[in-house]
Amino acid sequence: MENDVKENLEEEEDRLLPPPPPSQSLPSSDSESEAAFETNEKILIVDFESPDDPTTGDTPPPFSWRKLWLFTGPGFLMSIAFLDPGNLEGDLQAGAIAGYSLLWLLMWATAMGLLIQMLSARVGVATGRHLAELCRDEYPTWARYVLWSMAELALIGADIQEVIGSAIAIQILSRGFLPLWAGVVITASDCFLFLFLENYGVRKLEAVFAVLIATMGLSFAWMFGETKPSGKELMIGILLPRLSSKTIRQAVGVVGCVIMPHNVFLHSALVQSRKIDPKRKSRVQEALNYYLIESSVALFISFMINLFVTTVFAKGFYGTEKANNIGLVNAGQYLQEKFGGGLLPILYIWGIGLLAAGQSSTITGTYAGQFIMGGFLNLRLKKWMRAVITRSCAIVPTMIVAIVFNTSEASLDVLNEWLNVLQSVQIPFALLPLLTLVSKEEIMGDFKIGTILQRIAWTVAALVMIINGYLLLDFFVSEVDGFLFGVTVCVWTTAYIAFIVYLISHSNFFPSPWSSSSIELPKRVSVSNS
Repeated sequence: MENDVKENLEEEEDRLLPPPPPSQSLPSSDSESEAAFETNEKILIVDFESPDDPTTGDTPPPFSWRKLWLFTGPGFLMSIAFLDPGNLEGDLQAGAIAGYSLLWLLMWATAMGLLIQMLSARVGVATGRHLAELCRDEYPTWARYVLWSMAELALIGADIQEVIGSAIAIQILSRGFLPLWAGVVITASDCFLFLFLENYGVRKLEAVFAVLIATMGLSFAWMFGETKPSGKELMIGILLPRLSSKTIRQAVGVVGCVIMPHNVFLHSALVQSRKIDPKRKSRVQEALNYYLIESSVALFISFMINLFVTTVFAKGFYGTEKANNIGLVNAGQYLQEKFGGGLLPILYIWGIGLLAAGQSSTITGTYAGQFIMGGFLNLRLKKWMRAVITRSCAIVPTMIVAIVFNTSEASLDVLNEWLNVLQSVQIPFALLPLLTLVSKEEIMGDFKIGTILQRIAWTVAALVMIINGYLLLDFFVSEVDGFLFGVTVCVWTTAYIAFIVYLISHSNFFPSPWSSSSIELPKRVSVSNS
């Protein structure tokens, strides 16, 4: 009888105890089978100032430049998505059509991108799992597969643009000797370069990306110096918000290019390449502080590179007849005709920068594809196998595109518009799960974002989705023709909106009558450790 009473009391005590924070809970068998980085691949973070510091409190250790260096890397890999060929095309068209007037929007769009990426990093550091893995556990099977499909479509669309951009650069640098399809084949081989570098550790891979970003920076800074844009107009463009009816489409393009769906998934995995103790709140907060500094520097550099491209084309083509016809394919030739040679012809400077942008973004795309596929599907495959599979998914359609569109510059520009629309469509399927997860205490523990930050993040997400919704509406009004096609688009749009409503109702921020989060549960009894 006494034993029965004792067991009942123990059961009641267990029921009233709060659940352990996510960092202290044991991983499920699923999470054990799939990890972003193996333990032996992670970089150990060493305490230089106080290696024997036993602190386990909430206060992070003092700032260290050497420790910042150890954390430097993931943010720069993430920033590549802000510099891919699709972004460069958005920059050059914004400069040619809108002049300097959208530089303020480029700056604020980059700041919004930093906020979203830091929320992604927060999820990865605080939980020890990346966004795709968390979505696998958070959503029912049907919703998980829809999210995975959307992420893969966004990745394929981005990869086609990146590979085509690299192929155009190779065509420029080979003086037209290598056709577009040959450039695609050469770019496809970066998968093997990526696999080769990955065998030598994360730091070697990060060093290669640092070289590629530096190459982009030097190339486009050289172009900036050669063309000498107006410093006064540049400062006015950054400080004075201006928007006219003639430049709305370019403005939408500037914002739409900044938030890349696959990049949101990627950053939450990249931050796990550093080995920290997730059970110590101070260490998690320390990592988030260093990642904020590193990501801010990386995105500032990406902003400057985008600014160089925008201002060069504003100086050369704003107000000219060529402004509305310029695109990624003919941009180099137009630059050459306008500004000519010098020590190094500007056509080849553009080609070098474009090649660095294309190569770096295709490798990060392969990286993101591994995490997305492995996280959503929990595939027990070796990394090289997942890399080959994800690379093949993008290269096959890209080869078809290169062969079909090789003879027409105009058709390639139209294709790029369709690909931009494809990626814009996918943005809610990365942002909404991220905001849902980062706001849940049972997932984030003490690192759940507060009410003010939630409101800011949801406002940014709503703004980005509204802007991209305008882009979609404008595009379909001008492109959709025919009754059957129109009906198909309407049906697809209805299903699309319904799924977005489902994702919003699944979050805690907008409680709804049919969501489980709106049901008020009895509060748990907290038990003091003392």
